[in-house]
Amino acid sequence: MDLAKILAACDHTLLQQTATWEEIRGLLDDAVNYHTASVCIPPCYVKQAKAYAKDRMRICTVIGFPNGNMTTAAKVFETKDAVANGADEIDMVINIGYLKAGDHKAVLDEIRAVREACEGHILKVIIETCLLTEEEKVKMCELVTASGADYIKTSTGFSTGGATFEDVKLFRKHVGPDVKIKAAGGIASLEDAEQFMELGADRLGTSRVVKLVKMMQGGCHTEG
Repeated sequence: MDLAKILAACDHTLLQQTATWEEIRGLLDDAVNYHTASVCIPPCYVKQAKAYAKDRMRICTVIGFPNGNMTTAAKVFETKDAVANGADEIDMVINIGYLKAGDHKAVLDEIRAVREACEGHILKVIIETCLLTEEEKVKMCELVTASGADYIKTSTGFSTGGATFEDVKLFRKHVGPDVKIKAAGGIASLEDAEQFMELGADRLGTSRVVKLVKMMQGGCHTEG
């Protein structure tokens, strides 16, 4: 198992409602020490985190989180605010109600609006797979591909389920060649993380992987 490769794919995550700055700062310290891809944190801490991390770690935040049923204007404002505060990456939640109603144009238009508000920063689109039918998942692969977003992401981690191997395999089959995959929610072991990557996940949204590696290594951080 290539621990460095797994860590380099991780968006080290803390999104709980109770998260404090002290906890976010600790998350950042661990992310820097273990060379993760980014930290994924609540929008209210982005500016502080960017000032603390400087250029040592990419800052990812969430938009329309976790339910996705805000107005498009609200999501665009959130995105512009996050980018102004220093966010390097944006993870947005789609409007699942629009998708369920078959209003695919509204879903696509909203993703494109947030894409524009990102001003060239990485955009990951959270589709909350646990709430979708297989047909809806395939449709979202098509819409995310058409939108110009960088990633399709399985889950918020705040609904009825998280990433599954089957969903990552489905994504890999149906997304366009320029769309990457982020598996998030419920990644409970290093073996699971490794399998998600083998199936095609480019990023892993997880709060556990760094903790597991720390336990394995007795608190000593990886080198390189």
